[in-house]
Amino acid sequence: MTKISRRIFLGGLATSAFVATQLKGRVVKAQSGEINLYSSRHYNTDEELYKGFERETGIKVNLIEAEADALIERIQSEGANSPADILITVDAGRLWRADEAGIFTPVSSAVLEEKIPANLRHPDGHWFGFSKRARVIMYHKERVDPAQLSTYENLVDPQWKGKIVIRSSTNIYNQSMVAALIAVHGEQATEEWCRGMVANFARPPEGGDRDQIDAVAAGIADLAIANTYYLAAYGQDPAKQAIFDQIGVFFPNQEDRGTHVNISGAGVVKTAPNPEAAVKFLEYLAGPTAQNFFAEGNNEYPVVEGVPINPVLQSFGFPFKEDLTNVAAFGPNIATAVQVMDRAGWK
Repeated sequence: MTKISRRIFLGGLATSAFVATQLKGRVVKAQSGEINLYSSRHYNTDEELYKGFERETGIKVNLIEAEADALIERIQSEGANSPADILITVDAGRLWRADEAGIFTPVSSAVLEEKIPANLRHPDGHWFGFSKRARVIMYHKERVDPAQLSTYENLVDPQWKGKIVIRSSTNIYNQSMVAALIAVHGEQATEEWCRGMVANFARPPEGGDRDQIDAVAAGIADLAIANTYYLAAYGQDPAKQAIFDQIGVFFPNQEDRGTHVNISGAGVVKTAPNPEAAVKFLEYLAGPTAQNFFAEGNNEYPVVEGVPINPVLQSFGFPFKEDLTNVAAFGPNIATAVQVMDRAGWK
């Protein structure tokens, strides 16, 4: 099998200008036995996932990689001439942005509706979640007794003053988490929670989830909010083993609604030149090969019931109670979540 055809584009206005220039006047035609996949999943292991689809179906995958916002801009710039068949990205908030931009077309598939839980897909089939990630509380095992932990809401308790690290308010993972809290508690109560969080920050938000984990290990903070797959990767890296050994995982809100869960998902582009092959690809992502890959290859939780999870994730605690709110509900609250965090001083 030939190597996946792969091109990488950087984000920003330069990308949009480049795309507009390159595609001016071009007519896109369906390609026999191919799909054009626009992906913001920057995981090197995903190439094997796409090769698996080629082996199972004989359909070639042409891969374009960039940040999610750049891909959304690109598809909009390409318009009716877009070669994109599928957009795949991480976080329901980004899928909502793409859907609001009119990029996706509804898909009706008995396979997808049977295998993917209703709370992990768009209610009208515009996009589907294919892997899950839990946003949890991580703590230093020597400085925090997990019996002190309970809920996201409890993180504003004064006992955690100067002890919490988390990414900035510009991060979509945090925006979706706060959007989910708005759905539960309303705007005013969530703003109060954000103010309490800011009061307990050990430092101004900076860096990614790995930086928060590293900060806890370095003694800068006692608690971090991060996605589980980042820490799971540390458990498979000898260079990070010392950090991994210091960090515990706590799943919040197990006594009420459950832990906040987000997705990586995909949808078929409304101008897709290869729509039938695109639906086959989505169905492949819900199949055993891909679901096992998400679990083993990238330390994510599979969405299909019964698929084994990675042993490192298993060691964090499984099963755990998940918040079953439909992830499609995050998007409409994203703008409000950003405003709430800004007013609270969450930089």
